[in-house]
Amino acid sequence: MWRPGLLMSALKTSYKRNYLMWVKSVLDASGCSMLAPLQTGAARFSSYLLSRARKVLGSHLFSPCGVPEFCSISTRKLAAHGFGASMAAMVSFPPQRYHYFLVLDFEATCDKPQIQPQEIIEFPILKLNGRTMEIESTFHMYVQPVIHPQLTPFCTELTGIIQAMVDGQPSLQQVLERVDEWMAKEGLLDPNVKSIFVTCGDWDLKIMLPGQCQYLGLPVADYFKQWINLKKAYSFAMGCWPKNGLLDMNKGLSLQHIGRPHSGIDDCKNIANIMKTLAYRGFIFKQTSKPF
Repeated sequence: MWRPGLLMSALKTSYKRNYLMWVKSVLDASGCSMLAPLQTGAARFSSYLLSRARKVLGSHLFSPCGVPEFCSISTRKLAAHGFGASMAAMVSFPPQRYHYFLVLDFEATCDKPQIQPQEIIEFPILKLNGRTMEIESTFHMYVQPVIHPQLTPFCTELTGIIQAMVDGQPSLQQVLERVDEWMAKEGLLDPNVKSIFVTCGDWDLKIMLPGQCQYLGLPVADYFKQWINLKKAYSFAMGCWPKNGLLDMNKGLSLQHIGRPHSGIDDCKNIANIMKTLAYRGFIFKQTSKPF
């Protein structure tokens, strides 16, 4: 016989155990020392710290479904009661699988009908901290096209990139060398640091970069060969496909669009903002690309 009371009790116990394990991982990462392994095969909050957290967060500690409320009010309350800014920031998000997300959005030469081959003319990357989902560093360069060196009026109208912005800029080969230098400087080439690129669609790293590199006889670095397609991540989180890309995702999350559409650096900022909002709601990002 189905007894809803027993089922709810079991679910509550399970959610509580999972939540405590999650908060422990957050505190471990933030450097908090008030933790103690008290049970065989499991570790939980010290009763003192858990009691403090409960008193501070009150009804915000658990949502109706038993999942932690990743909300700004909890963050502000924790920070205000001496839990520390780093912990207060991190407790707003569940742990992600990566230390850093590298948000990328190319702009390329284009026209109607489409010119071939297309060439990358804007190469922006935002380094997003996987714990706080805040931007820590920016790589941004314009690229001199060589096959079709003159930008078309259509390209300028679409992207906002004028001829003077690409004239005299480094070639793609030189920009890729500088990307590698930036990756090394940011510690992203350390094998102990997990990072992954994030794009709005598969075009950037599945078609555009490998296609142009093949045409120019350039190697493609391994770190460009795995990525997260934000459209797929959004559809997993929200249950619907964003047909109009960033515009639909911003609308679905009630976010204001940042900057100019089809500006590479502005599109990166919108991607980062959407990712932060989804993480804020508890979404865990996973690689969507298939191995090369």
